[in-house]
Amino acid sequence: QLQASGGGLVQPGGSLSLSCAASGRTFSGYTVAWFRQAPGKEREFVATIKWNARTTFYADSVKGRFTISRDNADNAVDLRMNSLKPEGTAVYYCAASNRVIWGLKHDPGAYYNWGQGTLVTVSS
Repeated sequence: QLQASGGGLVQPGGSLSLSCAASGRTFSGYTVAWFRQAPGKEREFVATIKWNARTTFYADSVKGRFTISRDNADNAVDLRMNSLKPEGTAVYYCAASNRVIWGLKHDPGAYYNWGQGTLVTVSS
């Protein structure tokens, strides 16, 4: 069971940090990703991080503004979001899998454990 938290209301240009925690299991060996879904739109990839905590990949739309990190000791994966834009308003989901094919790391179908999502609203 994955639990995403940290969502809220933030002004454009502001920052917010999301956290994904695993209950009842460890993240060890799992690739963990963040996706988001805006109202009326399809779920889109945001960022992902391998179990080694060194290999990451970002969507072009967030590259340079968002940072994904993980602490395997704490069994948590964080997403630091800076310079947020109104188009970043969405429900953010974390997802995990221990059998991600790296070439499909951006595909929601590559992940089989999903959290419930946390709402981020970017508005003045």
